[in-house]
Amino acid sequence: MRMYDIIKTKRDGGELDDEQIRYFVQKYTDGEIPDYQVAALLMAVYFEGMTKRETTTLTFAIRDSGETLDFSGVGGVRADKHSTGGVGDKTSLVVMPIVASLGVTVAKMSGRGLGHTGGTVDKLESIKGLRTDLDIGEFKRIASEVGLCIIGQNKDLAPADKLLYALRDVTATVDSIPLIASSIMGKKLAANDDCIVLDVKVGSGAFMKTLDDARALAEICVDIGRAAGKKISALITDMSEPLGNSIGNSLEVAEAIETLRGNTGGDFLELCIGLSAEILSLCGFGDEEKCLSAAKKAIADGSALEKFARMVKAQGGDERCIYDPSLLERGKFSREVIARSSGYIMGVDAEKYGEACLALGAGRNKTDDEIDRGAGIILRRKKGDKVFAGEVIATLFSNRNEFDEAERKVMDGTLIGEERPTHGKIILERIV
Repeated sequence: MRMYDIIKTKRDGGELDDEQIRYFVQKYTDGEIPDYQVAALLMAVYFEGMTKRETTTLTFAIRDSGETLDFSGVGGVRADKHSTGGVGDKTSLVVMPIVASLGVTVAKMSGRGLGHTGGTVDKLESIKGLRTDLDIGEFKRIASEVGLCIIGQNKDLAPADKLLYALRDVTATVDSIPLIASSIMGKKLAANDDCIVLDVKVGSGAFMKTLDDARALAEICVDIGRAAGKKISALITDMSEPLGNSIGNSLEVAEAIETLRGNTGGDFLELCIGLSAEILSLCGFGDEEKCLSAAKKAIADGSALEKFARMVKAQGGDERCIYDPSLLERGKFSREVIARSSGYIMGVDAEKYGEACLALGAGRNKTDDEIDRGAGIILRRKKGDKVFAGEVIATLFSNRNEFDEAERKVMDGTLIGEERPTHGKIILERIV
């Protein structure tokens, strides 16, 4: 079998058979196929697409390129949630403690942020001392003893995905639905959870800009999960504006903690409760009403906050931060962004605000960039709020006292008009 023939078949709009797909994934992982040939194939896939069968086979090949986790010694139903990425998306820090406090076992691997979208691992590591680089033995032990553990992606799980994603990132082939689906599900299936809920973002701050594309991605991911024998569903959620009121690592942790303490509301809380209920439903907890009620109660009675604190302590973090978020780092310098006119906030562009956060130092342009964990933005006004000229619409934080670019992006991303806009739903569709 020749890689040349595989590339040519896909370039000409043909369909790859299972053997061809497994061959290129394994040989590339083993270092026997050069980057330039795989890059050519990725570009052919970008333009010609893949059938459902091809995408499923590619996913399973990525899953099988390394180890698969064995949780036979860890009791309970295991569940995971995966978000396709957004601005201000700190839902894992609230959702996973909620479901874990209700008896679901959470052994979750999460990624770091790249570009204007943040990563759960970066957020967690803004808690002093907390380790996300645990070995598999520690991972299983904490998941078993605490019921909740969140770590960084393991190099031995789905190694083909790491190689393929790095190549996609530099060849402009990231936003291909078959390649996104196989990347997401290859890692999820290698982690081998019983139940998986996907949070597929759509809007300016997401990879999927249209509802049709988000739906297509959700449907193929759910189909792949079912083919692998998993209980799986997807929620399509709005990412046209930042989620919650904070963007940036330590700022988002603080907001997540305040949410677990019952001190916040709005779109972020609504989504966290909805995702928690979806996981509980898949895990056999009961009907929608019972699951929603249980998720709300876990916040109200403090059990979700306590579960999060136990996880933080077990992973070496300073649990005092969970009970006193003021201990979390915040940028030494700040600047207030002032409204130049009066009216209603018509829209807050998630991508622009994400880019502003990146300019403050809170994100990465390259995977090895250092990030400023205290940098970020607190939104003082969001869509639908009344604002007067001279009022603060956002506060910027950074440790490097450079704000001009970020301020311009925030101003460009904030639309003020005369009429109050209507609020849409945060959860747009459910795919099963």
